[in-house]
Parts: sequence; structure tokens; C-alpha cells
Amino acid sequence: MTINFNKAEFVLSAVKQSTFIRDGRPQVTFAGRSNVGKSSVINRLLNRKNFARVGATPGKTTQINYFRIDDKIYFTDLPGYGYAKVSKEERDRWGRLMENYFAEEGLITLGVLIVDARHKPTADDVTMCNWFKGTGCPLIVVANKLDKLKKKEIEPNLQTIWDVLELGEDDILIPFSAEKGIGKTELLAAISKNC
Repeated sequence: MTINFNKAEFVLSAVKQSTFIRDGRPQVTFAGRSNVGKSSVINRLLNRKNFARVGATPGKTTQINYFRIDDKIYFTDLPGYGYAKVSKEERDRWGRLMENYFAEEGLITLGVLIVDARHKPTADDVTMCNWFKGTGCPLIVVANKLDKLKKKEIEPNLQTIWDVLELGEDDILIPFSAEKGIGKTELLAAISKNC
């Protein structure tokens, strides 16, 4: 599918299952830890500065945010996970929202899991990866913050991410830098191919 990624609009924030969008357009679902740069990755893909809100405080996305791209697909931005300074009640609410989203068949067309290229994936990253695998949809893992690594660290770090997340031959791992734009072309191509 040919998609103009520069044509993007915010549609809605879903705070409960009844407000999930179910209009048949493919949904590219973005997930990642609170401080992994998820909004920055989305902004880089869409050539926008502050389209997906970049929070000064991690954990600002507390709903499922829908962005309609070129009237053809959605970028669905899930709440960031793993941030401690949120009440247990709020974390539980997010958890239920996410579980409902993942449990509903046909919502997720493509999963995009954003991890930090500098670190071994966390237990939360592994859980989220398994949730995506459980939907049976294709999965792209984006190793963000590549620009913060030394050249010699890149390959071993990517291998660690691959191994810890137990990625399979159909999964895609893209080295990425939201800051520098590294990996943008590859990620957009992979999204277009899977929608």
C-alpha cells in the first residue's frame, strides 16, 4: 500500500474499550517503555515536531491515541509502561485497557515494539513482545537511541535484543534513531509492506 505519511491527523484518545476504533482500516500499534522515545519515533516517521506529544514526564500517554494517516491506516499509540511514579490504581486501569485492546481480535494489523538500543530488554518489554506475538500479527522491533551507542556496541546490543525477545525469522528488528532519522526509511517501508 502506498501511504503518504506526511498526511496525519489526531483522531481520538480511547480511555475505555467501547471507544476503540473498529472501522476496518489497518492499525499499526506502537508500544514501548515510558522513557524509550515512542512519541519521538512517531513524530520522526510523520515529519512532525510535536504531533505525538513528547512528555517532559515519562508516562504521560495514559490512553490509546489514534492518528489517522493518509485516510488509509491508523498509528495507534499505547500508554507507555514500566514507569514507577504512577498510582497503582492508574497502572491497573492502563493494564485493563491494554488487555482489552490486545484481546479483541482484528484490531492490531502490525505491532511496533520500541526498545532502547542501549539496554537489554526489560521484563516488561518481553511481556509486551509476547502480547504482540499472541495476536499473530507481524511484529517490528525498533531499537531506538542508536545514536547513543558506539559503533562496536551496535551489533552485540542488537543480538541481545533479538535473543532476549526470542524473535523469530518473520520478525523484523530495525536499528533506529529518532534524533538522527536512522532507520526511518526502513521502518516506513516495513509498515507500508505489512498494511
